[in-house]
Amino acid sequence: MTHSFTQKADIKIVGISVRTSNGAEMKGSGKIGAHWQKFFSDGVMQKIPNQIAEGPIYAIYTDYESDVNGEYSFVLGKEVSSFDNLPDGLISKVLPASRYAAFTSKQGQMPNVVIELWQHIWGLSPADLGAERAYEADFEVYDQRSADPQNCQVDVFLSVR
Repeated sequence: MTHSFTQKADIKIVGISVRTSNGAEMKGSGKIGAHWQKFFSDGVMQKIPNQIAEGPIYAIYTDYESDVNGEYSFVLGKEVSSFDNLPDGLISKVLPASRYAAFTSKQGQMPNVVIELWQHIWGLSPADLGAERAYEADFEVYDQRSADPQNCQVDVFLSVR
């Protein structure tokens, strides 16, 4: 899987957040699957004010304790124009302006395509990546290409130095 580099401006996100780690996710005691369920079953998308029209869902990995081995915050949300009038239970987060390594998954079944892409990313050395990971904010973009869970494709952006 190839990747490219891109510069992104600040992106304002509103959604819900939970703390987890890759170790917990791999052992089956993770929280990401349940967090996705909560996002949809609680109608979080419909509660987010000031949304950018027809924008994708963002899955953000941020507030890293250390690196791939530490805890992080996992945020599910939508891009917004402002943080005004946030309902109780929703958080605001700014994806910082940064240089990102951009990856696109294969097309296939969810969540397999995302897991496979992250396993590929974790296997990259800094030389293979062409940069050092910053562990500031990494994110997945779920747009119209991910509407069909049996045949979806997602983009992953890693903050790099």
